[in-house]
Order: sequence, then structure tokens, then C-alpha cells
Amino acid sequence: MSTAIQIPDTLSLSSGAMTVAVISPNEQRRNAATIALGECPGVQIREFISFPPDIENVSRMLGANYDVVLIDLDSNPEYALELLEGICLHGRATPIVYSAQDDPDLLVRCMRAGAREYLILPFRSGEMADALIRSSALRAVVHAPKKTGGRLLVFLSAKGGSGVTTLACNYAVSLAEESRQKTLLIDLNLPLGDAAISLGIKAEYSTLNALQNFSRLDSNLLSSMLVRHSSGLFVLAAPTELITAQTSDDAVDKLLEVACQDFDYVVVDAGSRLDLQHTHLFDESATIYLVTQVGISELRNSNRLITKLSGEGCPKLEIVLNRYDPRSLEIDEAQVTKALTRQAEWKVPNNYMAVRRMQNTAVSLMQEDSPISQAIREMSRSVSGQPAVPEKVKKKGFRLFR
Repeated sequence: MSTAIQIPDTLSLSSGAMTVAVISPNEQRRNAATIALGECPGVQIREFISFPPDIENVSRMLGANYDVVLIDLDSNPEYALELLEGICLHGRATPIVYSAQDDPDLLVRCMRAGAREYLILPFRSGEMADALIRSSALRAVVHAPKKTGGRLLVFLSAKGGSGVTTLACNYAVSLAEESRQKTLLIDLNLPLGDAAISLGIKAEYSTLNALQNFSRLDSNLLSSMLVRHSSGLFVLAAPTELITAQTSDDAVDKLLEVACQDFDYVVVDAGSRLDLQHTHLFDESATIYLVTQVGISELRNSNRLITKLSGEGCPKLEIVLNRYDPRSLEIDEAQVTKALTRQAEWKVPNNYMAVRRMQNTAVSLMQEDSPISQAIREMSRSVSGQPAVPEKVKKKGFRLFR
């Protein structure tokens, strides 16, 4: 039944049902939303036929008593945006907006206000159901019990082209699968990060959106920007367009703080971003995987970085030799160790065809048993406290590629 909006007593709803509030003064648009919702099993709908006069109290009520709040933008866009912000601020509800306007500027404003989805009228078949499924998955992340703080695991490249994104993406996938704990990958390799492409996912929002809205960034807003990979890994992707907007260290720190509060493991693709050295990425509580290769310029850069990142108050540092092939080294292992001033903790073998196949198909390296996937799996199992892959399994895998 349609009603003017008012603050009800706590709703008595059956356990397990998803509760959705539809707010629209326009009967035609409201009916379009309820019809689309009616195609979704297990959904309980309440319609509100007017915008509330008391935004603060009503947004608090909506946020506390509903799983999803569906807001019609077209009746009063400015008022709808204000209501949207109030819902995000005061409750657990996932806000979704809908409009007949495919307006990029309005979409961005809605995202900044905290909208999880921006749906266009008329609704396509199954579109509403897909939006509710995504909302349900992300809501489970946000409202899980809070922890004292997740592990921050940073992949840093000694030189461009060292393969840091490939390693970060596959390590994050492996960590999510092996640990079975909540894992987030943040692509901070701006402005040209391509973690999303490597994993074959499409993201509506990006790292830049989170950083530009850091003053109001919280669990709800962060969760609305994430995409979930088939492995269970959550991803905050880099922008799809080349954007060179400046972001502050404070913004990066706020993003990392919120992420570590909600996730057991936060993996960051930092590329070669040495400009972030004054952020939490380089705190002593972080672990930095310094990705390098066996080459004069790479080893020289690595030596300088190791010197800078060693000592009291520095992050834990682990060196990763990527594309490592001991049979074709012009610089022998003793020289490599001397250049690095220490032995590398990890050696990831060279497998050009496997990596190229991943880049072309967006299928994770962890989906096959190969020397490179075994090396990455050992890295992730080590950080999650699991035993190493048995030697006999490793040998069997290596024989497949000789």
C-alpha cells in the first residue's frame, strides 16, 4: 500500500527477506520500480508517495529499517541527493537511485552522495535483480563484525615494466582463495592502473572517486565502490579514463584506514608511486613486496630503495625477483645478491605465454597449475600462515612446462 512517508515503529519482517523502500512522488515511476522489484523473489516492498519534510529523522529511520532504499531522482534531484546523503550517514541501508536521464554529471553527484547503483528507466529485464544481488553481497562485507585492523600488503615496482600489477592481482586472488578471509585489492597505480582489465572486471567507480571523497569516506561509501571478482576478491579499480587529478596523502591514508578496518587483507598495487612514501603504505605496520628483475637498471633502483626502506620505523620489506630464469642470467645469483645487499625472499619464474594468456583472456594465473602460479601461491600462503605447497606437487607442476 502506498503511504505518505512517516517514521514507523521497528518493522516486523520475516527473517531472511530483503526489505526495500521505494520513494517517489510520481506514480508512474514508482510503479515502474515496484513492478521491477516484484520480479525479484524474497523482496518485501514498501512504497512512499512523497519526499519527507524532515530529512534527518526520516533518513535515519530508512537507513535503520530497510536493506535497500530506492529513490526516484527525477521528481526533485537536489532533494533526492540530500536524502541520499542522509541515508548513507545514518544507517545500514544500501541506497539505489533511478532516473529517466542518462546524465553523467548527475551520476557522479549521486556516487559522491553515496549511491550504490544508478539505474536508468525503463528498467531492462533482470536489471533490478542484478542490482539487489550486488547490494546484498557488499552489504555483507560492510556489516560483518569489525576487526582491530587488516594486514596491509603493498606491491611496489623498482622500475616500470617489472610486472608489479600482474603479481599484485594474482597474489590478491590467491590470498582470497587460500585464506578464505575478506581480501581487498586497491589499484593505486594511478593514473594508468589496469588491475581491473587484468582481472576481467568492469567497475563503475574508482580509486579516484574514493580519494576525492575522503572527507566522508566510511565503510558504506567504500563498499559502494567495490566490485567482486569470481574468486571472492573485492577490487577498488583505477579510473577507466586518463585522469591526472591530484590527491593528498591524507586522502590515501583515510582510504587505507577504512579498508583495513573492514578487510582482513588489503593488497595495494602501488606501481612505482614513490610519491606516496609519506602515507601509511610505508608505515612499519605494512609489508612491501619490492618487485624487481635481474637487470642493471632494475637492480640499481632496488639497491637505492632497499637502503631507503631499511631501518627503524620502516615497513617490512620482501624482495621479489620477477621473470626469474637462472638458465639465462647474464648476471649470476651471487652478483644479484650483492647488488641487492641481501637475498631475495621470492623468485617468480618467467612464463611469458602464461602471462600473455592472462592478459588476453582476463583469466587469473591461479586457475592453472604452473611454476608461476605455484610461486605466487607460496607467497600468499606464507602471509596467511598456511604451510608451503608440498614439494612433490611443486615438482609435478614444473615438469608440465619444461
